[in-house]
Amino acid sequence: MKRLVLKFGGTSVGSIEKIQKVANIIKKRHEEGNEIIVIVSAMFGVTNDLKKKSNSISKNFDSKELDVLLSSGEQISSSLLSGAIIDLGVKARSWMGWQLPILTDGNHTSSQVINIKTEEILNFISGRGVAVIAGFQGVSSNNRITTLGRGGSDLSAVAVAKFFETDSCEIYTDVEGVLTTDPSIHEKAKKIDKISYEEMLEMSSLGAKVMQPISVQASMINDIPVHVRSVFSEKAGTTIISQSEIDYKKVVTGIAYSKNDAKVTLVGVADKPGVAAAIFEPFEKNNINIDMVIQTAASNGKKTDVTFTVKREDLFKTLKLIEKNNQYLNYQKIIHDDKVSKVSIIGAGMISHPGVVYKMFSALGREQINILAISTSEIKISVLIQEDMTQKAVKTLHKKFELD
Repeated sequence: MKRLVLKFGGTSVGSIEKIQKVANIIKKRHEEGNEIIVIVSAMFGVTNDLKKKSNSISKNFDSKELDVLLSSGEQISSSLLSGAIIDLGVKARSWMGWQLPILTDGNHTSSQVINIKTEEILNFISGRGVAVIAGFQGVSSNNRITTLGRGGSDLSAVAVAKFFETDSCEIYTDVEGVLTTDPSIHEKAKKIDKISYEEMLEMSSLGAKVMQPISVQASMINDIPVHVRSVFSEKAGTTIISQSEIDYKKVVTGIAYSKNDAKVTLVGVADKPGVAAAIFEPFEKNNINIDMVIQTAASNGKKTDVTFTVKREDLFKTLKLIEKNNQYLNYQKIIHDDKVSKVSIIGAGMISHPGVVYKMFSALGREQINILAISTSEIKISVLIQEDMTQKAVKTLHKKFELD
């Protein structure tokens, strides 16, 4: 007998018909003799609708009350799913985060799980019951409902896998697994059978939407293998495991892209110590993340150009902060462009294979795709390009690194 965590996302439970399909999947896994703990997200679109309602009340809606509001979506779906399982003749019941409890650090709208009380659910599943837990939520030491932030139901599943010492953590979604790239822009995207935590973390942070980075990081820290599967297919899916367990036959595992970036260039900044820190200090204080940074010094050594990228939604705020700080920076002008995208190749195989940078840049060059900025890590190379070249770049790199 195995103890399994099965997590179902919002698209998987987006309608009554889909909830009934999910109930049948759970029944099948239960009849195989497994102990089943289910984590469920809110039905597709519900959380966004609740967020809009809060915005209609106030643009600064209280974060504690926002957690109470947003967590109600999972209460609905967990109840409906439990009812559907019971209707199939299987013993089941739902739990909210506060009922176990799932204890969090109390950081409203982006909490971390500290501990989960396991006794009640262990007794229930040992008696052949299916436990359905509302994802995305917990409770603070002050007895206030908290939520785990974007991708919180995945994080709930990983935390449950850790504290209940399950044999498997399965993430069910509407795709057959983790793909080499986004199939909506390249029809030759293929399913990846095995991917490392590190590669998945890079892919998710660079635009792949199968899992949120915070849940991948949690599974990596706790060494919890994750199996990404489709609700609509019985195919094997993708296993996310330790890098040491993968035999890398390909240098590049996948291609990711993001169209949520903007490029900012400060032209003619004084080239002296402390200027770079002065540019970026206000962003740190205002929670604006900086990604790519390029500094180009003039030949006379007196002036320099500084280029960096921010999230597109932070562009206006970024420009205002720079203008406010111009007395010290004394730049000549600001140039900005929000019609850019970031395209990345990811693969742990790059560590031991020289020439990857050349292959990537030459392939893009032959297609007349201009590179505006570059950032790298051991297993990732990202380039900033014009947004209208995104699909062409993804297809070119997908073919170049033999992923078609």
